Amino acid sequence: MTKGWTLYDSRLAWTLVAPVLLLLVFFLVLPIAVMAVYTFFTFVTAGVEATTLTLANWQEFFTDSYYHGFLFKTLRVGAVTALICGVLGYFPAYFIWATTFKHKWLLLLLLIVPFWISFTIRTFSWIHILGEQGIINVTLLQLGLIHEPLQMLYTEGAVIMGLLHFLLPYMILNVYVSLESIDRTLIAAARSMGCTSAQAFREVTLPLSLPGLGAGLLLCFVLAAGSYVTPQLLGSGRDALFGNLIYDTIMGQLNWPMGATLSIVLFVVLGCFAAVYTRYMGMSQIVKGLSG
Repeated sequence: MTKGWTLYDSRLAWTLVAPVLLLLVFFLVLPIAVMAVYTFFTFVTAGVEATTLTLANWQEFFTDSYYHGFLFKTLRVGAVTALICGVLGYFPAYFIWATTFKHKWLLLLLLIVPFWISFTIRTFSWIHILGEQGIINVTLLQLGLIHEPLQMLYTEGAVIMGLLHFLLPYMILNVYVSLESIDRTLIAAARSMGCTSAQAFREVTLPLSLPGLGAGLLLCFVLAAGSYVTPQLLGSGRDALFGNLIYDTIMGQLNWPMGATLSIVLFVVLGCFAAVYTRYMGMSQIVKGLSG
């Protein structure tokens, strides 16, 4: 005890956490609250809105299938990207965990090297890979396998490929951290009881690594569904996602109330997925994966 304070004094706890709470309120809660209020403003004309409260923006969203199509496509692209990341990311994560290579840190370093390069530059690089004059089309043309360039760029497939390039390291890190937390003696025990390597993986390793896989799926899904740059650069107008729709509504149409409405919709939808995951899995695994 020091000057009336104890180690577990609630006043001390609130004093220590107060700066963080203030930052969260100022930079997170307050902007979202302002955006939520803005959804009830009345749109007058481009760049002009009235403070007259109305439900017209929400009514337009719920009744116009145009917005529903963008939302469903965004969720579908996010889900497909997350599932492919899960399939492709598990194997390298397992390899890094199981390898007897002495300098395992080097493999992890190679995994995070892409983060040292601007995300926009990495996305632009796919134009030189998938474009009509890209390396794939040029190679196939020179080999005589095709007679005209393939249309690979500005498609939904190109968008998913760009998202995979961006998100795969997050999946690998989450799965690897989950694998690292497994007690290897459990695998040895399974083998000693007659399990083959495949059976030990199926009965021990895979179930215990599912929290990391789930965390990676959620993280990849949320980041893919909220993406703007990748579909903007690699997709066409019909491949735009909800983030592109929000940008066009705010910056193109200058309709801030409707743009705020769409932003809150995406925030709530993705928040629901995160809440479901938190309810059954908890957020600690994602924190481990991001800090691992």
